[in-house]
Amino acid sequence: MYDIIIVGAGPAGLTAALYALRANKKVLVLEAKTYGGQIINAHKIDNYPGMKGVSGFELATNLYNQVKELGVEYRTEEVIGIEEDKTVVTQKNKYNAKAIILATGAENRKLGLENEHKYIGRGVSYCATCDGNFYKGKTVAVAGGGNTALEDAIYLANIAEKVYLIHRRDEFRGEAKYVDELKTKENVEFVLNSNVIKINGDSKIESLEVQDKEGKIRTIETNALFIAIGQEPRNEIFKNLINIDRYGYIESEDGVHTNQQGIYVAGDARVKTLRQLVTAMSDGAIAADTAIKEEE
Repeated sequence: MYDIIIVGAGPAGLTAALYALRANKKVLVLEAKTYGGQIINAHKIDNYPGMKGVSGFELATNLYNQVKELGVEYRTEEVIGIEEDKTVVTQKNKYNAKAIILATGAENRKLGLENEHKYIGRGVSYCATCDGNFYKGKTVAVAGGGNTALEDAIYLANIAEKVYLIHRRDEFRGEAKYVDELKTKENVEFVLNSNVIKINGDSKIESLEVQDKEGKIRTIETNALFIAIGQEPRNEIFKNLINIDRYGYIESEDGVHTNQQGIYVAGDARVKTLRQLVTAMSDGAIAADTAIKEEE
């Protein structure tokens, strides 16, 4: 019997583990892949307070080592479900806990380009507010047509010299007010009815190949590609027990409690307005503190 089982070893999960361990709780962290979550791919982080320039790998590794030193039990096992008695089921074992914190995160949807992963941190980004400032005064492109893509383009237009907004349809799915604002910006160019089909460059992005619906290919020179086509939370396995919204995010009225007593949520897995490193870690701390107080 564990005091707290944490599902997911990203910033939210590891921070929750840190706080629980410092409260002298018996903690198990279960992670299907590797510690760190999405942040481990960040080449450089400049928006985490007090740690300017740290890499995502360095930050995640430091946090992982910190909880290991405190005696966390960490297992690389994929969770496949939770039973009503707070039994966490993995592909290998079953574990019981007084409290469970779901910190499963969310994955950015990829364009599916052959060499997309190669350029992550070298021009490809899934977070304009995280990485936009690296391209101040440069040329960037945004792929997407929803509110996130439109807001990213507005944000980048105030930083970059030129912004290409690439969307596969002739109309945007996002709100008209954002489209209207972008139309007033002289450094923003809409590239509609088009898809990015290739990224070019040696060690970093130099250009994109974009194909329109008629098959015509255009080369766009750019220093970065911000992909904003949504995220995919990994909460489907909990839907028989936990309330999730139509997009797959865990619902929580106060940002920490789920509809099941003793099961909490933290980080990008939950319904929230801002998914950033700093908010994920804050969520983890709050979830752990709440679980400690309520499950004693």
